[in-house]
Amino acid sequence: MPLKKLLLKPGVNRENTRYTTEGGWYECDKIRFRQGTPEAIGGWTRLSNNTFNGICRSLWNWVTLAKKNFVGIGTNTNFYLERGGIYYDITPFRATATLNGPFTATSGSPVIAVYAVAHGGSTGEYVAITGALTLGQYITAAVLNQTYEITAVDNDNYTINVGVNAGASDTGHGGATVTIGYEISPGPEYVIPIYGWGAGYWGQGVWGSTGAVSTESLRIWSQTNFGQNLVFGPRGGAIYYWDAELTENSHGVEIGTLAGASQTPTVQNFLLVSDASRFVFAFGTNDLGTGVQDPMLIRWSDQESIVDWNPQPTNQAGSLRLSHGSSIITAIQTRQEIVVITDSSVYSLQYLGAPYVWGSQLLGDNISIASQNAVSLASGVLFWMGVDKFYLYDGAIKTLSCDLRKYVFSNINKTQFSQVFSGTNEAFNEVWWFYCSAGSIVVDSYVTYNYLENVWAYGTMLRSAWLDSGLRDYPLAASYSGLLLNHEVGVDNNEGVSPEAINAYVQSSEFDIDDGHNFSFIWRLLPDLTFEGSTAEAPSLTMTLYPMKGSGSGYTTPASVGGSNNALVVESVSYPIEEFTNQIYTRVRGRQLSIRVESDQLGTTWQLGAPRIDIRQDGRR
Repeated sequence: MPLKKLLLKPGVNRENTRYTTEGGWYECDKIRFRQGTPEAIGGWTRLSNNTFNGICRSLWNWVTLAKKNFVGIGTNTNFYLERGGIYYDITPFRATATLNGPFTATSGSPVIAVYAVAHGGSTGEYVAITGALTLGQYITAAVLNQTYEITAVDNDNYTINVGVNAGASDTGHGGATVTIGYEISPGPEYVIPIYGWGAGYWGQGVWGSTGAVSTESLRIWSQTNFGQNLVFGPRGGAIYYWDAELTENSHGVEIGTLAGASQTPTVQNFLLVSDASRFVFAFGTNDLGTGVQDPMLIRWSDQESIVDWNPQPTNQAGSLRLSHGSSIITAIQTRQEIVVITDSSVYSLQYLGAPYVWGSQLLGDNISIASQNAVSLASGVLFWMGVDKFYLYDGAIKTLSCDLRKYVFSNINKTQFSQVFSGTNEAFNEVWWFYCSAGSIVVDSYVTYNYLENVWAYGTMLRSAWLDSGLRDYPLAASYSGLLLNHEVGVDNNEGVSPEAINAYVQSSEFDIDDGHNFSFIWRLLPDLTFEGSTAEAPSLTMTLYPMKGSGSGYTTPASVGGSNNALVVESVSYPIEEFTNQIYTRVRGRQLSIRVESDQLGTTWQLGAPRIDIRQDGRR
């Protein structure tokens, strides 16, 4: 019989059985499809060895007029600016105080007691100390004048751990003019469910059973630019402003404290600055004259102003309230409109000019979105994850056909939907969604969609935020260890101290070896793959054949290609792929077959082509 080419359909399909999806791919991890064939994804490396506090859930990149390239990093505890691998804490203060000799050190301990009458702080909050003088030999001014977490509190005292053991000479108290900045309180790391009768409202969990809602909103920041300056705020918090003309470690300030402030919002769920005429938008905010938050209210400032929110005949500040849904989840600027997504509908905001300024149009109803960060704009199209399907908006709202829909939504922790985030990988025409798998409270899984080739893939990866910016060389991701990571760099996992191999694999659905009726005997396999880009001297991978007696019968003993237990297909990285002509002798018998390609070796990357198998008929039983 002639050689049979194994050129399978691109993309992974888990919507049906392994045999029903014959001719395609069924399982994978850390691979993508390029021009129809699978390959290992790129590696990642630390942006720097410095770390930040908390779990990052928001990243934003911009360049100032002074050509400073910043990344804003919003975590559940702090807000940072990254530049040159250094993290600057610009978390706004809820209060400041000037204290006289507040510190007391204990010899042999790094814990410093701080005396501050009615400080109002609590464990887990952070304080920024400036102006302190040296206590003695070990607890110097340089040690004290930093930002520290409060480790214990009572009404007039709290403690901090400065990381340096005090000595017998550290008897000073820090001087008469110590300034303490109390940063705004941290938010929770994860959604915290309430369980029990009546815990969830109707439609959230199961009423009267184990319904669940969060006791406190997940700390997610929104951030955007007003010119070269930063506008930012946590969901359910105030609006803050950071001036790029100041030093990198200057803390953000609430916009209501700025000169000329008028009727500024005191609470919001999402922020955005429009490309058209620069209006600052607050979504899910409080109305004029009240501090009560309305989750469906939109307010905007006067044109070209961050401080004037008081509607007057002489300005363009204003507001409108959406009617479909119970809460605005997110908004995103597209080419000609601002798309606003509530928990049940999608609206378009367009600039009308005076007197209405901005008007809304309902685009679709009975639509869901998983979280504030579950939407991405790619190639002029909006893509987002709902609570049970994927959507796109390209002028009309459509359900995005997904070959992994059942797999993703049957293996997702629905109590942690608000952790879902999305990002693009424009170099590979991909949109990524990261989510918590069932039973996990950390984001450990992802699903990708290649919008150019219309194919899906999935895998596992611990990340908490993602940003693909044309102002940086590589896509950025945040890890749970307080690191920023450059992705698509090299071929290995360089997150830790030592590089680790990336385990990348793809396995096909079951397909008939010949006619599906007779047994077939596979005696030779001609692999077709390239190791281009590998850094290992002898890059290798494993190709495993899984024969079956009949579809649905289960695999027989898997047979790794290569004689005498040699399971490795080895190719020198310097060889061009067209010179790869090795043949592998096998002894595989079955009616159906599944093939798996897997690598777990340092310095190895690969792309699969169209391997061929040499077969002959072998009877019916």
